[in-house]
Amino acid sequence: MAAAEDIALVKQQEQDLVLAEFDEAVAFKLGSAIRDRALAEGLSLVVDVRSWDRQMFFAATPGTSADNAEWVRRKINTVRRFQRASYRMVLERGEAPFSPQSGADPADYVIAGGGFPIRVKGAGIVGCLTISGLPGRSDHGVAVAALCDHLGFDRAVYALPAE
Repeated sequence: MAAAEDIALVKQQEQDLVLAEFDEAVAFKLGSAIRDRALAEGLSLVVDVRSWDRQMFFAATPGTSADNAEWVRRKINTVRRFQRASYRMVLERGEAPFSPQSGADPADYVIAGGGFPIRVKGAGIVGCLTISGLPGRSDHGVAVAALCDHLGFDRAVYALPAE
């Protein structure tokens, strides 16, 4: 039953964590807050904030590699194609790669936590906030916490329980 509860909470996150606007300043604020947190807490991660047409913020903290940027690219593709958080895909389908019949080539798509859709009120999903470097559930949690902070929401209300 825990998976069903987690799925319901991620759906709630996707529904509630909606921005009033999204532009370069918002992307910078979100990305910078995540980078600052990572440095303060010693988290090795990459953060990418983008609209669908371009990257607006990217940062990597010590301990990451080019592989993290590649994971980010594949998570972004998954969020864009399936219009949901990549961690929700993990909860709904498991972490097995997409089958060849799906048309989602594992070289370009991944089922792993850390990609969260950027939704703007009145516009829908316009981009993605993506984290890579921690376990998938934690990558997802960092993205959700940053959006909660930005929106003035209580992180605890939207945080997934520890496994």
